[in-house]
Amino acid sequence: MKISQAFFGVNKVFLDTAPIIYDVEGTPGFGEVVREVFNLLAQGSFQAVGSPVTLAECLVMPIRLGKPQIQRDFIELLTNTDGISFIPITASVSQKAAEITVSYGLKLPDALQIAAALVAGCDAFLTNDTALMRVTELRILVLGALQI
Repeated sequence: MKISQAFFGVNKVFLDTAPIIYDVEGTPGFGEVVREVFNLLAQGSFQAVGSPVTLAECLVMPIRLGKPQIQRDFIELLTNTDGISFIPITASVSQKAAEITVSYGLKLPDALQIAAALVAGCDAFLTNDTALMRVTELRILVLGALQI
């Protein structure tokens, strides 16, 4: 599906971990698609949301590999980019995550991400995890299915 079609009618999208990693690292095969998504974001086509779970997952490998600049790149992108809101994990997000875990059998980190997206009022969720497609409360956009 073309990116323009996938994002049609989307006002706010949650950014899962994979799109952030692909953007910062320029991952072949996905970096171009994610770059186009970030171009639309920069143009104001929609707003985006990230969470502490996204940031923590992004930081694991750069910390393990001792790459402080990449750590800073992830932090900067998620916490200081126009159009991206960094939202906390609150009690209401935690409650919703528990419900999502029970409803869909997702692991807690995935359920926290979906819950954060729902509490933040997102109407789409950008990921590369096809297992999340079973969630029906918001539009799941899988990077592997998107084309420029």
